[in-house]
This record gives sequence, C-alpha cells and structure tokens, in this order.
Amino acid sequence: MGVRGEVYSTKLVTNDRTYFFNVKENVYGDLFLNIVESKGMEGGSGKFIRQSILVYQEDLGEFVQEFQKTLDFLKQTAKK
Repeated sequence: MGVRGEVYSTKLVTNDRTYFFNVKENVYGDLFLNIVESKGMEGGSGKFIRQSILVYQEDLGEFVQEFQKTLDFLKQTAKK
C-alpha cells in the first residue's frame, strides 16, 4: 500500500483545472478509483475547490460502459 492508501496516481492539468485519477486501497484491501477535480477560486485567493467521486472495483466495468455511452453521445452531438 502507498501513501494514504494510494496504489497508483496520475493527473491531467488543463488551463484552469487539474484532474487526479487515483487508485486507492481502503483498510479492508478493497481497491477503488478516486477521480478528483481541483480548481482555483476566482480572485487569486490561493484557495481551491475540490470535488471527487469514488468508484469501487466491483462497479468499474459498468461505470466504464456508461461513461463510454456518454462519450459517444458527446462525440455525435459535437459533429452536428
């Protein structure tokens, strides 16, 4: 197990947001995906808004299928 239960982590930095894709392990040994969006607050206060979603390993297959359907819809809509 890694730091704070982190097994794997990667990030995507865009102009105004950072996305973290973390695989973590809980105290019971269960793996889960933690997706975090971090965005700086306006005004340069140095504070950040963080939002996250957890998807447990047993739900990942169905989660990815539904996510892919959503991506396909976005691609079709963008072409119109």
